Amino acid sequence: MAMLGDIVQSVEMWLKLIRKPQPYIDPDLDPVLLVPGIAGSILKAVDHQNGNEERVWVRILEADSKFCSKLWSRFDPSTGKTVSLDPSTSITVPEERYGLYAIDVLDPDLIIGQESVYYFHDMIVEMIKWGFQEGKTLFGFGYDFRQSNRLQDTLDRLAAKLESVYKASGGKKINIISHSMGGLLVKCFMGVHSDVFEKYVKNWIAIAAPFRGAPGYIASTFLNGVSFVEGWEQNFFISKWSMHQLLIECPSIYELMACPYFHWEHMPLLEIWREKEGCNGIPQTILESYRPGESIDIFKESLSGNSIDYGGENIPLPFNLEILKWAKETHKVLSEAKVPSGVKFYNIYGINLETPHSVCYGSEEAPITDIRDLRFSEATYVCVDGDGTVPVESAKADGLNAEARVGIPGEHRGILCEPHLYRILKHWLKAGNPDPFYNPINDYVILPMAFEMESLHEKGMQVTSLKEEWEIITEDQGNQDANKNSLVSSISVSQGPSKQSSRSEAHATVIVHPQNEGKQHVELNAISVSIDT
Repeated sequence: MAMLGDIVQSVEMWLKLIRKPQPYIDPDLDPVLLVPGIAGSILKAVDHQNGNEERVWVRILEADSKFCSKLWSRFDPSTGKTVSLDPSTSITVPEERYGLYAIDVLDPDLIIGQESVYYFHDMIVEMIKWGFQEGKTLFGFGYDFRQSNRLQDTLDRLAAKLESVYKASGGKKINIISHSMGGLLVKCFMGVHSDVFEKYVKNWIAIAAPFRGAPGYIASTFLNGVSFVEGWEQNFFISKWSMHQLLIECPSIYELMACPYFHWEHMPLLEIWREKEGCNGIPQTILESYRPGESIDIFKESLSGNSIDYGGENIPLPFNLEILKWAKETHKVLSEAKVPSGVKFYNIYGINLETPHSVCYGSEEAPITDIRDLRFSEATYVCVDGDGTVPVESAKADGLNAEARVGIPGEHRGILCEPHLYRILKHWLKAGNPDPFYNPINDYVILPMAFEMESLHEKGMQVTSLKEEWEIITEDQGNQDANKNSLVSSISVSQGPSKQSSRSEAHATVIVHPQNEGKQHVELNAISVSIDT
């Protein structure tokens, strides 16, 4: 019988070894809702007659033709909605995987170069390692990014999503993590539905949010369009011209314009080298500069002849003043939004990349003679610090009561893959084993290694010695060769005798050893002597 028991025990052990490891799930985590930015959600066109669906954003095969036929749209000022030119289809966002499918890999069919269409993919993978579970503590909210950030349909969907996440997680309040324009959507919702926000939300972490706009990026987008994919993929993707025609009718783009009422430290400008006739009849080249509010007339003139051919019909697409009027109301909502008292807000923004801020067309040698030619001209930029898209000055100016604002090196979308970002999120979300020694701002861990203290009291004298050691662990190894010698520093403190206290002296020495493989050892040795009065 004993032998049989040994056999059963051996088989059970073998089964445990060959069994596929189950993902770690932490039931104590608060739920997280991921909200993407512009162009960060899969969009599908649904046929009204047969209900068939096809992905129109993002796709590589037939990308341009499907994009133009299904996503090109016109703004309806009576509703604030941009409506597709194709009357036979509607644009929807897939809800599979509790909303995560739409914001994970934007083209799941792409095999080669798939990382070019990753959005929240790496973050989702990382958070699952921390113990988050799809449908229990991890959710996504995709949306039609063509629309205004205060469109009631989108805000209603977000309200319903918050309620469903709250219920699915057993009544736990939610951590919202937004990226880019998703931060404006969340802030609009917070301004319009403050009571709902406070009811369901615990923390809001905004990443790379253009709170005061993306001046250089948006100015050139209005005049020239934009490519969302770089490198060889551009040959198979949507042309800048096709994207340009869509964005001219997108309220979300107008809401990303540089805020004209913000007190910019560095004023974003639209500059144009122009050839004009001087008072003596001789042509002169001058540099004209326009502030954000003054640039509108340039956009109007430049786009006055812009049009598209859709189904054999020529449709004018000038700079849309109705959308601009709508966007001004959105800016008002954003400026008045406040964080409810029961919610904590955190702001993370990208740094260390040259970021377009002011835009210049033409040159002194080749000036612009006709403003309508700006659409076909190449821009140059005056850059400031930022993430390549959003300037630091705009991202930091959230206008809210923030628990912390942290700048980390990273590109606008690439920041979502940064290990530094993950360490900060893990700390703020209290995921995994808590690390009370982590400093999110400086991104290092101070790890206690040893602590010894001895005290001796004899013949009116007390001697106390202390030794403590730490290890600083950091990802930054850029300066580890700067100083290969240990740094030694000493301090002495003395206190004279009085009626209330004894005479005492203390001496301490700190030794900071050179960094080695991301670790730096620090020692403290101290001794104090006190003599009774």
